[in-house]
Amino acid sequence: MPTLILLRHGQSQWNLDDRFTGWVDVDLTAEGEAQARKGGELIKAQGVAIDRCYTSVLTRAIRTSWLALAACDQAFVPEVKDWRLNERHYGGLTGLNKTETAARHGADQVKIWRRSYDVPPPPLEPGSEFDFSKDRRYAGATLPVTESLKTTLERVQPYWEGEIAPQLAAGETLLVAAHGNSLRAIVKLLFDLSAEAIIDVEIPTGNPLLIELDAALKPTAARYLDPERATRLPGLAD
Repeated sequence: MPTLILLRHGQSQWNLDDRFTGWVDVDLTAEGEAQARKGGELIKAQGVAIDRCYTSVLTRAIRTSWLALAACDQAFVPEVKDWRLNERHYGGLTGLNKTETAARHGADQVKIWRRSYDVPPPPLEPGSEFDFSKDRRYAGATLPVTESLKTTLERVQPYWEGEIAPQLAAGETLLVAAHGNSLRAIVKLLFDLSAEAIIDVEIPTGNPLLIELDAALKPTAARYLDPERATRLPGLAD
């Protein structure tokens, strides 16, 4: 039966610096690299043979996939990169320090921007240093200038249905190495979680979430491979 592994990238430099990262292409820290390798070792310990890997076009997710696949002796696995698996776009918050932003706008407002399902941050200003419209990774794409989790899901879902789900339906075992919010969008789709339930889902860095599926791509079981770093997942069996 099809199997899906969701792997959030390891710690990035802006995670460490407490900055809103979104689509900015920052790299992993040494700790993030270690988390990615550990994720691969956990996959290897389960004896899982991966057929294909999907990732975003951001370095921290790409390198996480490379390090994890190498650690589980499967560096040869074909990899597909697509911007629709990118992290949520944080709009005008991009690059700002989270603590300083809370002090400026109020902790309650920042919590709404960060954790609500359908309230996006202010849009990115035209001409900002974080304007990605001229980045060749996104040539021909209509790009957002801010996103909520809801709008992140709206661009993840067509890619899931058109590219990833058909490979699972064919019986493949897939690794998706991506970001907290693009992976939360997939979790919401797979487990049919409500807007309220998905708000409380937090996916830890570098900890593979192994999901077993039936022929209709309905989850039959799900568990984090490192139980000591697992988080609660509403509606998911342990």
